[in-house]
Amino acid sequence: MHPLHLRSAGTSLVISTHRGEAEISHWGADLGDTLPDLAILNEPIPPSSIDANVPAGLLPQASSSWQGRPGLRGHRITDGVPGFDFSVSLRVVSATTDGTTAAIVQADADAGITVTSNLTLHPGGLLELRHTATNDGPSPFQVDELATMLPVAPDAVELLDLTGRWCRERHPQRRAIQQGTWVRTGRHGRTGHDSSLLLAAGTAGFGNRHGKVWATHLAWSGNHEEFADSVADGRTMIGGSELLGPAEVVLEPGDSYTTPALFAAYSNQGLDGISAAFYSWFRSRPHHVGALSGKPRPVVLNTWEAVYFDHNLDTLVELAESAADLGVERFVLDDGWFRGRRDDRAGLGDWYIDETIWPGGLTPLIDAVTSLGMEFGLWVEPEMINLDSDAARAHPEWIVGPSADSYKDGGRLPLEWRQQHVIDLVNPEAWQYIYDRIDTLLRENTISYLKWDQNRDLLEHGHAGRASVHQQTLAAYRLFDALHAAHPGVEIESCSSGGARVDLGILERTDRIWASDCNDALERQTIQRWTGIVVPPELVGGHIGPTTSHTTGRTHDLSFRAITALFGHFGMEWDVRSVTGAEREELKRFIGLYKEHRALIHSGRVVRADALDESLMVHGVVADIHDGGIAGATAALFAVVKTRTGFAEQVGRVALPGLDPSRSYRVEAIFPTPGDADYGHTFIEAKAAPWLASGAEATGRFLGEVGLPMPVLNPEHAILLRLTAL
Repeated sequence: MHPLHLRSAGTSLVISTHRGEAEISHWGADLGDTLPDLAILNEPIPPSSIDANVPAGLLPQASSSWQGRPGLRGHRITDGVPGFDFSVSLRVVSATTDGTTAAIVQADADAGITVTSNLTLHPGGLLELRHTATNDGPSPFQVDELATMLPVAPDAVELLDLTGRWCRERHPQRRAIQQGTWVRTGRHGRTGHDSSLLLAAGTAGFGNRHGKVWATHLAWSGNHEEFADSVADGRTMIGGSELLGPAEVVLEPGDSYTTPALFAAYSNQGLDGISAAFYSWFRSRPHHVGALSGKPRPVVLNTWEAVYFDHNLDTLVELAESAADLGVERFVLDDGWFRGRRDDRAGLGDWYIDETIWPGGLTPLIDAVTSLGMEFGLWVEPEMINLDSDAARAHPEWIVGPSADSYKDGGRLPLEWRQQHVIDLVNPEAWQYIYDRIDTLLRENTISYLKWDQNRDLLEHGHAGRASVHQQTLAAYRLFDALHAAHPGVEIESCSSGGARVDLGILERTDRIWASDCNDALERQTIQRWTGIVVPPELVGGHIGPTTSHTTGRTHDLSFRAITALFGHFGMEWDVRSVTGAEREELKRFIGLYKEHRALIHSGRVVRADALDESLMVHGVVADIHDGGIAGATAALFAVVKTRTGFAEQVGRVALPGLDPSRSYRVEAIFPTPGDADYGHTFIEAKAAPWLASGAEATGRFLGEVGLPMPVLNPEHAILLRLTAL
């Protein structure tokens, strides 16, 4: 068969079949229209080795003498007894392509296994890959792992992934690629606060704007593994798989299992090129929200850090009136509105409005909010249950436990987390109850938005005596899908103790993610920057919190908090009734700035400078010069952020990357400016650079290569720059 060649946006993927099995011969830079005979890639045979070239197959396998991580692991079950693990020998049955998609069928008749691999190279260069294994044999086949993986070039010598914890999600870590396997395992039953989000291999020292990078993301919200596997012959594979528990996927004859999609991107322009590929895919979806959909992302006020569980109609109406005066467009009532919910120890599962707090239901508050011109949103946590709830007392069998014995029959429960347990959505009755309750809330109330929380890991998770994270994840997906189908106008936010469920699996079913429960602007600078490596800003909730952070105790000026929140889906989580005088006017200005620039922020190219000063973060959004005017007059918006004291006494010249080199721009510092309350706190200098007062004009080439001298900023302060094309 001729090789299959997929091409898009500067990327080529070449799949050869001349050695019997499908093998990716190249994933990287575009190779043009013509390929040579790929037999020229056959390598010399070293001594004391297999007497043939060993392919790194689309599904690497021991039958081809692959010595690294296999693509498929499993075993037959005959007469109820598991057989030995065995090696399949998959050979190509058919392989087709139209230039951007490919379908490859490989089978082993003796093993009774067929695997179909579907690949799509999307217009922006993002690759989507998934496998489907079908049991053609006469007995059950247990799938232990079916992995999706891709080869990277030999000059990929560094590995970058992300890690974290609650309120410190998605922080980067780097290591050299060395012989062996680097594995990131997620056993949380959800994506996890420490989830990598992205696994990137690249050339030495690759950065935001330079170097070659190959990166993968597994679109799955349950247990998973992501890995880089470097074998002794020098080849490296990167990829991921669903992490299956014992007997989670057993295929009866004729049954199939499909992997989560592996999304992958190649860039020869550093990590910004990886982000561009992901953003292009997100923004091309027909159901995508934001500037390109025609509906701007509304300014949000969430009530959690304003009132917590202290729900009172008069208080909340006052809060809504204060929010509307500021220019808020969506008011979200957080936890505490349903029966028995005076703290976090009771009520989950009882999705009925608490008549003792809301004798007239939520209607009086909803009417007040909507009459002020705002949308109304509501917090829910449908996948969880408290023991102290009517639902748990009536249906203890719905509570997930580790064994076949349910809690109702005296079975042991997992340890509590935030005084709560998981409701078994694999149970059809439990699933239907949750669907009916949320559906009723949406039908009986004018609700435009659900903040959908998930506040614990799914540990010791079983159903009917078998591990069931796989089934629970699919059941949760079905719940999202069914509610979306019934209420297509309702947006849903994925919140999971903040940022513990951030992946493309959940983002296919939700309209934004809550990046972290931490509203500390300093922490948020890193959290949002690395969340944004995959997720575009219009899908990342970023809020201004109180002056002193509730999660860290740090105090920041309003301008630092607001500039941080500006580069996302902007909102507030703050009792804004307490904001008065000059501070209130400043907050109104920032809300106005967001409204003025959100079309740009939510449609433009995100760029991040490679600042040599590690205490400085420089990032921005640049309008596409062919955007048809969606971004308005502003050509770019940049933030220059000082996270801590620097080594040098001056910041020096700072480049503003990503601009059209042939165009001229006017650069202005638009916040803070003289007279703003935060102005004196922001700078630590005797005399400002002259251009700050009057602006500067230069070409995009000059600004990208030479830059401008930036002010000496105090730690944990930032300035906002606006660029207008001349």
